[in-house]
Amino acid sequence: MTASPLFAAYRAATVALEPAGRPFLAWRLGRGKEDAARVGERLGHAGRPRPPGRLVWLHGASVGEGVSLLPLIDALMARGCNILLTTGTVNSARVLAGRLPGGVIHQFAPLDLPGPVRRFLGHWRPDLAVLAESELWPNLVDGLHRAAVPLVMVNARMSERSARRWSRAPGFIGALLGRTALCLCQSEADAARYRALGAARVAVAGLLKYDVPAPAADPEAVARFTAAVGPRPVWVAASTHADEEAALFDAEAALRRDVPDVLTVVAPRQPNRGAPLLAEAHRRGITAALRSRGDAIHAGTAFYIADTLGELGLWYRAADLVFVGNSLAAPGGGQNPIEAARLGCAVLHGPHVANFADVYPALDAAGGAAPVLDAGHLAEAVATLLGDPARLRTMARAAAEAVEGRGGATARTAEALAPYLGVAA
Repeated sequence: MTASPLFAAYRAATVALEPAGRPFLAWRLGRGKEDAARVGERLGHAGRPRPPGRLVWLHGASVGEGVSLLPLIDALMARGCNILLTTGTVNSARVLAGRLPGGVIHQFAPLDLPGPVRRFLGHWRPDLAVLAESELWPNLVDGLHRAAVPLVMVNARMSERSARRWSRAPGFIGALLGRTALCLCQSEADAARYRALGAARVAVAGLLKYDVPAPAADPEAVARFTAAVGPRPVWVAASTHADEEAALFDAEAALRRDVPDVLTVVAPRQPNRGAPLLAEAHRRGITAALRSRGDAIHAGTAFYIADTLGELGLWYRAADLVFVGNSLAAPGGGQNPIEAARLGCAVLHGPHVANFADVYPALDAAGGAAPVLDAGHLAEAVATLLGDPARLRTMARAAAEAVEGRGGATARTAEALAPYLGVAA
């Protein structure tokens, strides 16, 4: 890998930047982006001993990637493997704490600096490294290669935009992908891009997210919410991002002209957006309630801000219509619509859904989802569907049917990993 001048420059830069690692983490800690009790893990200081025997290290950047690995973790544990799972966000650790099987070790991923990577790999000594989606950190990849640890990309994706960017540094990306033992891609289009950028061994295993069970919900919490809402029409804007919040407020205002008693539930991707959303609602004269502080829903509540973690299953059970965010404002990329569809919700989404380039077109074609272009279009679509319950039910059924029968990626991935573990497929 050191044959790549860009990698050599990256390596030199990260060596020089290593003293800034602690101040950088302190800065993130002050903004709630690190766990004070576990910040040492980000510097490669392990919080747990390595278990004896075969250890598979899996990494997913955040909540979605980590959750998508859960069925694969079950499959690997059934084959006698010890599991280390790393993620990079505080929210992912909180969500996964209640969902990981017993015996799985969770750690925060080390910063991609030579020292933290060296300490991390020296302690854990994985027999196999499995990185989800597009997590290619140069020092980690180089460290695994030097330690002769096979590296497999799973659920791998590569958007056209990312492929164009990487094509400007062919030596760098070629050196990285050349150190992978196998890239298991979500689709043929992803596989073609990985091959074009230099990956030698590429296969299509499908999308792991299709195998993840629907998110759970407390039935009593669902009942309390539906009782508080009563007969009012309700829709959910899920996994929204800050750059599309203004459009959501504009859509809510337009929608209220057609559906005066509508309740809009906004579940932001980052719960810390709750306070800014509430402030903006007040600025616009909208009566809003904040779930994190226990605000009650009254007849006049127009905007309910669900700024909590791990409750999407509740909102998808309490509403039949969901807008899935990170899709209205460019560049976006989209968030996972499969959970909402599996729970029988009709799905609306913006035009920027490149991260789920196969999922959204399939849902759209089946009639279970529909794209909206802007705030006005979103308001119009919500008003139309809430005003036509039969059409809404038909769309919701189509969404659920569209995601059924698309599983199997976990089994294909586990089978492909077996040769690297010395176990039967």
